[in-house]
Amino acid sequence: MSALTLREIVERVQGVFEAFRNSPAGFIADVADILILAYLFYQLALLIKGTRAVQMMTGVIFILASYWVAGVLQLTTVQRFVGYLLYWVPFAIIVIFQNTIRRVLTRVGHNPFSARMQSGQAEVIVNEVALAAASLAASRLGGLIVIEREQGLRGYTETGITVDSVVSCDLLVSIFQPKSPLHDGAVVIQEGRIRTACCFLPLSSRPELSREFGSRHRAAIGLSEETDAICVVASEERGKISVAFEGRLLRDVDSAVLKEFLGRHLGVKSHPAGAPEPVADATPRTGL
Repeated sequence: MSALTLREIVERVQGVFEAFRNSPAGFIADVADILILAYLFYQLALLIKGTRAVQMMTGVIFILASYWVAGVLQLTTVQRFVGYLLYWVPFAIIVIFQNTIRRVLTRVGHNPFSARMQSGQAEVIVNEVALAAASLAASRLGGLIVIEREQGLRGYTETGITVDSVVSCDLLVSIFQPKSPLHDGAVVIQEGRIRTACCFLPLSSRPELSREFGSRHRAAIGLSEETDAICVVASEERGKISVAFEGRLLRDVDSAVLKEFLGRHLGVKSHPAGAPEPVADATPRTGL
């Protein structure tokens, strides 16, 4: 297709759209414009709900209000100082919320026709991971299982040892046995298979997290802050199961809740409703 032909197509589309806007039904375009913007703001609110971005947005609104009040009261010095702060706010937002921005861009740029796990394959993973996590927690064995979703985890799997096996409860439990050479680190499930074990993950450095969180929980939260992966943690000290997702943590779940959560986010259709969403929990509790 030549550049001229493409230009003609664009001009025709623009002409049709202009004719529609000038017609009696042209107000529909304005309504659609407002609805699209409202939907974008709604999706942004869902993304930052329960994160530090809420406090950050509150601070930005306060600075904007201070700038306006200083202008009304003609406080030149204060207005100039607040204006300097407003100049650096966009850069601060990019630095502080780089992980959130990465998740947003990845979600926007996701190809809806890309390959995904089949429903039957995902159901097997849900069942086997839930059984393995419950067995590890009951035996007071620590474990960290990562399930890849849309964002690739190749940068993290390269730090581990290749396993490339079918997902099974017995294999997952055996990997995290204390005498196993692969027990230290995380197991990563990619494309429906246990791809690697003994992987090193980034630790979360969020100051509001409880100091009682161990390295496994911080690694799970840290990876979920940077990717859309689901991280299942079994605590050897408390014998409990936790799930990290999108930078938040759902603590002390049982096998049924874990299966529901995994099924919902891995596309398994047959699962009961009503399991809670993960929330950031910085409240100190007894041992992890």
